[in-house]
Amino acid sequence: MKKVAVIWSSPNKDGLTASAKDRIISGLSSEETEVIEIHLNGKDLSSCRACGNGWGTCNKTGSCVIRDDFEEIYRSLAEADGIVWISAVYWSDMTEAFKSFFDRLRRCDATKNHFLADKRCILIACAGGTGRGTMECLTQFERGLTHMGMRVYDRISVVRYNKDYILPALEVAGKTYARVLETGFDMYY
Repeated sequence: MKKVAVIWSSPNKDGLTASAKDRIISGLSSEETEVIEIHLNGKDLSSCRACGNGWGTCNKTGSCVIRDDFEEIYRSLAEADGIVWISAVYWSDMTEAFKSFFDRLRRCDATKNHFLADKRCILIACAGGTGRGTMECLTQFERGLTHMGMRVYDRISVVRYNKDYILPALEVAGKTYARVLETGFDMYY
């Protein structure tokens, strides 16, 4: 059975981001996919300390010196066949909880472990305001994932204007993603 980690961040458990998460999980689950849901706002996560004169020991050891929920989440992502990244958009970027986690993840994975290299993923940015920042948020996500050698299969912007047709489309996106994880991707990289 395929295993997909759906990692998301929003302090609002009933908002647009949570709805997007629910819809993609519904699509994944309909294709007999094991879903590991990770809500970053409910985890104990500290920000990167940039220890060791700015480089830290993470680039040599592949692990972070901070003892919190980071390692458990990292292990879940490494064990997954695919990853869906979903964030609310703040100031044209991912949430602060996501940035804290993402900075540490990139340091451990891109420089040492490479556990996430070649994993295919989907990016979803959700903005309840004007929606103008979703594309910048998706770009920031993709930059970080590229450092880790991950491959983005789709980038989806969800805003107040398009939610009536994009939220149902996320179920189809989840189904499609589960199927291509099984049969393979035909996209050239």
